[in-house]
Amino acid sequence: QVQLVESGGGSVQAGGSLRLSCVASGYPDSNYCIGWFRQAPGEEREGVAAIESDGSARYADSVKGRFTISKDNAKNTVYLQMKSLNPEDTAVYLCAARVCTSKTYNLWGEGTQVTVSS
Repeated sequence: QVQLVESGGGSVQAGGSLRLSCVASGYPDSNYCIGWFRQAPGEEREGVAAIESDGSARYADSVKGRFTISKDNAKNTVYLQMKSLNPEDTAVYLCAARVCTSKTYNLWGEGTQVTVSS
């Protein structure tokens, strides 16, 4: 069964840190790339970070310098290290997978809640 499972969410105070994990299993194509997205209540889904097969990363302007995406191919896991969190980072964080040669994400996890209090 193909699936993505996120973990690591929780509640922290402003200025705190969290590390999210996204474990991929059963993906039919080994050449897949992972992106992290977030969605706050009443707002559209926003791309946060993405990592390519060569390890290069892209970030939304709102998280540059605070978030770091990384991957452990041996564990089929992609991480999102989040530092200096602020209340505006509160959202459900989801990871998604796409074939690296495509721009379309076609597999999504269920998400993990991140809540940052002031």
